[in-house]
Amino acid sequence: MRIEFTILGEPASKANSREIVARKMRDAWGGIKTRSMSIKSDKAREYERSAMKQIPKSARVALTGPVRVTMRIFYASERPDLDESVILDVLQSKYQNVRKDGKDTRECIFRGVYLNDRQVRQKFILHGIDAANPRAEIRVEPLHAQQSMLDFDEVPYDVFDMERL
Repeated sequence: MRIEFTILGEPASKANSREIVARKMRDAWGGIKTRSMSIKSDKAREYERSAMKQIPKSARVALTGPVRVTMRIFYASERPDLDESVILDVLQSKYQNVRKDGKDTRECIFRGVYLNDRQVRQKFILHGIDAANPRAEIRVEPLHAQQSMLDFDEVPYDVFDMERL
């Protein structure tokens, strides 16, 4: 099974665009404390919202084993760093904690391509420039659960035509 699709738009760098915000929290004695937290930037959160809507329903299969992800990310300019982390986050299933029958449980609110980005065992990320059409071309493939050796012969050089970059 091979899953392929394209997400339009330029992804924000998750690492370089964090924001520091002050959050109020209750301590163990019920008092209120202010604590600094690092969160994704507005641009990264907006990209996530847009990208999740673009994942085709046929791609939302929630793969359970190890996967290989191949991406070709086209940026509008040379300025952004090559950073696939926000895209890997987008591809995973999303959960929320809900209380049912007096018990806290996790409920899936968005079925992703895979359950969690920890399943990614191989990734091949290519950088391209397309000022008129920034996008991410994505391929996700399941791997054998117990691969003992990862040889360079397994690198999918034929995945994308390098001349198109």
